[in-house]
Amino acid sequence: MIVLTTLSDKFLTVNNLMNIARQSTVNALLALGMLLPILTAGIDLSVGSILAISIMSMGLVSVTMGMHPILGILVCLLVGAGFGLLNGVLLTKLRLPHPFISTLGTMNIARGLALIITGAAPIAGFPFLIQYFGSEYVGPIPVSFVVVIIFYCLFHVFLTRSQTGRYIYAIGGNKEAARLSGINVDRVLIIVYTLSGLMAGLAGLMMVGRVNSAFPLAGSGYELDAIAAVIIGGASFFGGVGTVWGTLVGVFIIAVLRNGLNLLNVSADFQMAVIGIVIIAAVFVDVLRQRKSKSS
Repeated sequence: MIVLTTLSDKFLTVNNLMNIARQSTVNALLALGMLLPILTAGIDLSVGSILAISIMSMGLVSVTMGMHPILGILVCLLVGAGFGLLNGVLLTKLRLPHPFISTLGTMNIARGLALIITGAAPIAGFPFLIQYFGSEYVGPIPVSFVVVIIFYCLFHVFLTRSQTGRYIYAIGGNKEAARLSGINVDRVLIIVYTLSGLMAGLAGLMMVGRVNSAFPLAGSGYELDAIAAVIIGGASFFGGVGTVWGTLVGVFIIAVLRNGLNLLNVSADFQMAVIGIVIIAAVFVDVLRQRKSKSS
């Protein structure tokens, strides 16, 4: 941030910082959901596609059918949670070898359905209540960022104070040991992936509120940004290590890098390379941490 502040006088302004907070909302909610599978040594590749099917379903209900926007919001969240539940059931009941397989499958199913149910056409003109979450402010702070802070606080309490939260860390540390100690691993994993899907639906709601339209290809590649934020924020790919607030720091590192590089008129291709270097560095640090832990 010091370098970016030195290179651009626009970087450290209130307007720009609020812009960073608003633009990072979608990734912040996706990363929050992604944190849970990674804590269990899993992954969720489907969050971008779940976001798409959630917002297209909301568009069908609240715009195409003209129903009450609250019903549209509920459909958006329920579709997200439903696909997350499907991920959890596929992983635990079909005994697929790794969540990479199950979530890769649902990633394609959700994206395909998002294209099919709307004929690949975008939906625009959402009611004000839905736009409110992405376009309005509480004082100088975007409403969407207030929503982010509320959910990060809720997830922090969930992971650090609830029994299920402690089980999530235990499963990530050693799944078989957790199972032998009496933890219902399948039930916890289903909860984990359902919450991940729910966060994807909520992220979609914030996205539609900001741009007032829904696209069936929305969210493409967003799962990679979410994974990057979680890892940069200090979570371990090997499971059992990671925090909610570290994830938020990871989200802002990516957002600040992108914003600063935009202000410096750096090309999008070069930005991808920079983000890639940061991800590799974060994973390398995680690997070194794991080696040190095993050797000690």
